[in-house]
Amino acid sequence: MYDMRKLTGIVIDAGHGGSDPGAVSGTNLEKDYTLLISKYIYDRLKEMGIPVYITRDKDITLNPTDRVNEVLKAFGNNKDVVVISNHLNAGGGEGAEVIYALRNNSILANNILNNIGDTGQKTRKTYQRRLPTDSSKDYYYMLRNTGVTEPVIVEYGFIDNDKDRKFVEENYKELGEAVIKAVLEYKGLPYVPKKELVTNTYTVKKGDTLYSIAKDLNTTVDELKKLNNLSTNLLTVGQVLNIPSTVMSIEEGSVYKVKSGDTLYKIALEYNTTVDELKKLNGLTSNVLTIGQLLKVPGSSLQTKEYIVKKGDTLYSIASELNTTVDELKKANNLTSNMISIGQKLIVPNELETIYTVKPGDNLYQIARKFNTTVDKLITLNNLKNTTLSVGQILIVREVS
Repeated sequence: MYDMRKLTGIVIDAGHGGSDPGAVSGTNLEKDYTLLISKYIYDRLKEMGIPVYITRDKDITLNPTDRVNEVLKAFGNNKDVVVISNHLNAGGGEGAEVIYALRNNSILANNILNNIGDTGQKTRKTYQRRLPTDSSKDYYYMLRNTGVTEPVIVEYGFIDNDKDRKFVEENYKELGEAVIKAVLEYKGLPYVPKKELVTNTYTVKKGDTLYSIAKDLNTTVDELKKLNNLSTNLLTVGQVLNIPSTVMSIEEGSVYKVKSGDTLYKIALEYNTTVDELKKLNGLTSNVLTIGQLLKVPGSSLQTKEYIVKKGDTLYSIASELNTTVDELKKANNLTSNMISIGQKLIVPNELETIYTVKPGDNLYQIARKFNTTVDKLITLNNLKNTTLSVGQILIVREVS
């Protein structure tokens, strides 16, 4: 049980929303990114048993007054309430920054920015900004009008910087974890890594180094240090290390079509999971299933196969031949470039049916290209009435047999 004398609650604010898109770059809207990150952080904190409130969990308009009222009604006007207001910047810069209130010190802001830096995102600075007409007051409404709570504005990157935007799209979970870890450690509370990111442990043997372990387990030294909160490369014989899972995330896992005679218990056994996990994953309130119903299942059941590179092969030609994508091949093989050599063995993801979670800026054409399919097939597979998508929407991208 967490010591609530140190933390009354955490308020997650998804910046902008509804008629207020926030910063805009092409079809990319700040409000979509802030909602994606905020919902992740909210769900994780709830899962950990931390008192948490979110100002919006869908695309609605909140004027500044309504927004701060949401913050203050969550856990009251209390100095032990932490407020995380999520945003993306614009204006041609690069990297993340954190703004903190005049009434607070920089410790929390610095912790958050340092942890964001650990994800690989470039960082800029933490700072305060004063109102030009009254230097005793904060410039930002969220910081100025939230009582004695401890608010920070987290700018995860620049939406009009392609590198920043892509980093946030691909690493929003890691960025969310960075914020969660920073807040909990700041409050002296234990941080528990995301369950799906850590499924095994490794016991250090004589002669082991972080480099040799990372190489054996197809991961990196930095990833091992991050998972185990290591500040140096020093190990001791017998030390137990968390090691990364090769399991795909739930949001891009596989789907299962219910057959005659199936039960949740039977499916759970087949996919090495639990009935409760299946119900949670699919938003089920009962154990009743219908034939033909599609269920999301943990990606751990995905199989892989091997491909040996031949003369004339490219990642693109291999991906096309094996009904996968260049990105999936690079991810499965930890490749940092498109260079391959004759005789090289590549792990190829199985052609199991997969699901995809819509991200900010996505459209059906882009998703169809990513998964080597067509817009018409996506529309048919998902019974779509039109081509409009919403952030967080789950799409079936390969046919279920």
